[in-house]
Amino acid sequence: MFIDIHVHPAFYEPINADAELEELRHETLDIHKNGTAPLEHIFNQMHCAGLDYLCLLPEDYRTQQGGKVLVSNEEIRTLVDMAPDKFIGFASVDPHDPEAAERLEHAFGELHLSGLKLHPGRQHFYPSDKEMEPLYEICEKYGKPIIFHSGLSWEPDTLTKYCRPDAFEELAASHPDLRICLAHFGWPWCREVAMLMLKYPNVYTDTGALYFDCAQEFYLQMLTKDVPMTWIDRSLRHQVMFGSNNPRFEQIRMTQAIEKLGFRESTLELIRGKNAIDFLGGLPEGRKAI
Repeated sequence: MFIDIHVHPAFYEPINADAELEELRHETLDIHKNGTAPLEHIFNQMHCAGLDYLCLLPEDYRTQQGGKVLVSNEEIRTLVDMAPDKFIGFASVDPHDPEAAERLEHAFGELHLSGLKLHPGRQHFYPSDKEMEPLYEICEKYGKPIIFHSGLSWEPDTLTKYCRPDAFEELAASHPDLRICLAHFGWPWCREVAMLMLKYPNVYTDTGALYFDCAQEFYLQMLTKDVPMTWIDRSLRHQVMFGSNNPRFEQIRMTQAIEKLGFRESTLELIRGKNAIDFLGGLPEGRKAI
């Protein structure tokens, strides 16, 4: 079982019939060189990378974008319905939207999405802000996890101060039953993420971190030196998930690089998929552990 916990489907062909919206996505995400991808291309990438499931993440920045939603929960549901044997869908809401709680209830109760994705740096909030509590309570009510962007973001109009890993400690401590993923290993503050995972078993991370030109070289630095490999292989092995941050980074290179680092096979099995299943609270109904 191999799950990519961190995929952005903004340029999947079935949700890009609107040229104006597609251009907004390019500008907002600062991704310009790729075109739209037919699902057949996505499935071929998955096959080449050895991936069984992709977790698709929407983006809702409506209060910054005049009410426009970059990738909506409904679009994610559409994609999941087109390939339920390959896609797992997350929800997103804008915390500054007065109807955020109602939208999240709808995403979980009606659209049956599997978790919440938030970007503090882009949506300009601290994880411990009081206005976030209703969203956390809804996630706890439905038993759904949250993926937070943490660390560096390349998107325009992002502020890293909201994404420093230590900003999440109060949330992890006050909501011990809420599973949270600090995405991208909080790069460049990887050891802060390791500290939080060591202290709080409800904190996870993913490997979808920035690499400059070579995934293997970057992972060697981040996962064997910045965070010593033995820390993961012995102590944090149940809290690290594979994530690619595709399309910004290439899944095939990243899956190959992870497998060459020297982790025990049992640790690789956890990173490839078992930890993601635990984080999700199990695979969605109808999905099989391959």
